[in-house]
Amino acid sequence: MPEATWKPHEKHGRLTTQSDLPDSVYAFPKQRKEPLSDAQHVRNAVARFDQVADVSDADRALAFANIEKAASYYDVNLRETSWHELGIHPPKIDERPHGHRFSRQSGDAS
Repeated sequence: MPEATWKPHEKHGRLTTQSDLPDSVYAFPKQRKEPLSDAQHVRNAVARFDQVADVSDADRALAFANIEKAASYYDVNLRETSWHELGIHPPKIDERPHGHRFSRQSGDAS
C-alpha cells in the first residue's frame, strides 16, 4: 500500500475557491479530487470513490490510504480495508422504496 500523503488542513474561515486548499488535503492529490477537510468530506469521499474518473489503480490505492488516514484523524469509522471494497454497491430490491426496481413515476417497469 502506498504511503498516505494526506495532512489535516486547519485553515478556518470561509474558503473562496477550491484552489485555497493544498494538494495534501485531497484523497486524489494529483487530480485534486475529493477534499478530506472534515469528517463529512471523508464520508463523501468514501461514498463517491467509484465516481472519480480517469484515475489509475495506483491513484485509487493512494486515495484510499489518504481516506484511511483522514478517517482516523476525524474519528470516522471505515468498514472497508481496501479500495477494492469501495464501489458500486446497488441496494437490494427490498431496500428500494416500495420494493420496486424503478420509479413508476418515470414510466419504467418495476
